[in-house]
Amino acid sequence: MYKRIILKIGSGVISNNGLLDEKVVKEIVRQIGALRRKGVGVVLVTSGAVATGKKIVKVKKGADEIVQKQVFAAVGQVRLMSIYAALFAKQKQACAQVLVTKEDFRDRQHYLNMKNCLENLLRSDIVPVVNENDVIAVTELVFTDNDELAALLASQLGAEALIILTSVGGVLRGRPDDPGAEVISRIESDDGAEKYITDERSSSGRGGMHTKFAMAKKLAAQGIAVHIANGKKRDTVTRIVAGEPVGTTFIPARKLSAAKRRIAHSEGLAKGSAYVNECTEDLLLSRKVASLLPVGILRVEGTFEKGDVIEVKNEKGRRLGFGIARYDSLKARTLRGKKKAPALVHYDYLFIQ
Repeated sequence: MYKRIILKIGSGVISNNGLLDEKVVKEIVRQIGALRRKGVGVVLVTSGAVATGKKIVKVKKGADEIVQKQVFAAVGQVRLMSIYAALFAKQKQACAQVLVTKEDFRDRQHYLNMKNCLENLLRSDIVPVVNENDVIAVTELVFTDNDELAALLASQLGAEALIILTSVGGVLRGRPDDPGAEVISRIESDDGAEKYITDERSSSGRGGMHTKFAMAKKLAAQGIAVHIANGKKRDTVTRIVAGEPVGTTFIPARKLSAAKRRIAHSEGLAKGSAYVNECTEDLLLSRKVASLLPVGILRVEGTFEKGDVIEVKNEKGRRLGFGIARYDSLKARTLRGKKKAPALVHYDYLFIQ
């Protein structure tokens, strides 16, 4: 069914009472090995470094929570990768560790270097095992959780699908603790399924179903299928890739270009903003082929260079989308409001939400 997937394992799947569950890890690696033998490219986004570290070291009482997390992650990441390496070796499959921060998606050169690295690993028949670099990540530039990281990678690598493994069966019609709550098998763009989403999240993870749902809808709009399913059950991943109806599937729309997929996930990465008048807002929202021209720009905020991501906002400050600037903020302020000036953002690099 798919030739390239991003597989994300949540904290609620990979850990048990806050500690790494190696039986689950072994089962997931077994499935990845089976997929690789069928020619499916897999990028694994894994939680578990902190949970693994908690098994190994003890932190002094009263230590700062961030310091504790950094210590657990630094120690745990080594052990976690040794577990993955040993399990993949039994599948006669090589794996590689890739640690990233949100800054890597913000900087264009970092973004391209990371993309090339991951593509080369996949071409070399190596499974990239990706995690956020918790040891050096700063508070203002951390991923919402690994769901966001997985979604960014799916866009970056043009994956056909993102599979999110959770401790529940999928998106439910009702509360997770309600035994009668049914799994919604298919979700399309405007079917109102949001009303079933609760604020509950696992005790070991940062995100919840709200985050997963939002990311899934955004990816599906870009043409990437998203599956949310129970990762603790046997053969969940291989069954999904084989086309079986497992968990919840977000039905993809027409696929966007690689550039627009990257831009669509620019929340928190923009270096500046361009505010547009009502006429330009209407034109952009009409979905017609239109670039962002200076004549429709009311003001420019922030300091950005050519190639940086900027936000596009209406007069009241509501975000309309993102784009890649064709020139810097100084020139943008100089050309603001002028006719027959070159576009600040070309249509090919403009994503309207």
